[in-house]
Amino acid sequence: MNRERALKILLTLVGLFFVAGIYPLITSMMHPKQSDYPDQMILAVYVTLGVCLLSAIRNPAANRTLITFTAWSSLAHAAVMAVQSIQLGNERTALPPLGVAGAICLILIALTPTRQPGPPASVSV
Repeated sequence: MNRERALKILLTLVGLFFVAGIYPLITSMMHPKQSDYPDQMILAVYVTLGVCLLSAIRNPAANRTLITFTAWSSLAHAAVMAVQSIQLGNERTALPPLGVAGAICLILIALTPTRQPGPPASVSV
């Protein structure tokens, strides 16, 4: 399996996973509690990011920045959640899924298309 095909498969899986967040988002909005507001906001961002990733499947090289942002921001999110789960003690059951998420982010980073050589972008004034 070549690198681009593996990237497209991973983009599909991650994109669908992020878009699947629409269900908990809608259900939590139907039964609002103020404590759910931060979760609702981050879910809305991830659902939107999932839609963008699914559209990036057609041409991953042209969407290199989006793929890189997704991988690094998700890795940062997983790292912060890992530290918080260790600090809270009773949340340590979240560590294995965070490890999987971190591994997926690292694979996404490794599969991100290389920068295409070309003329420098010109700036019009």
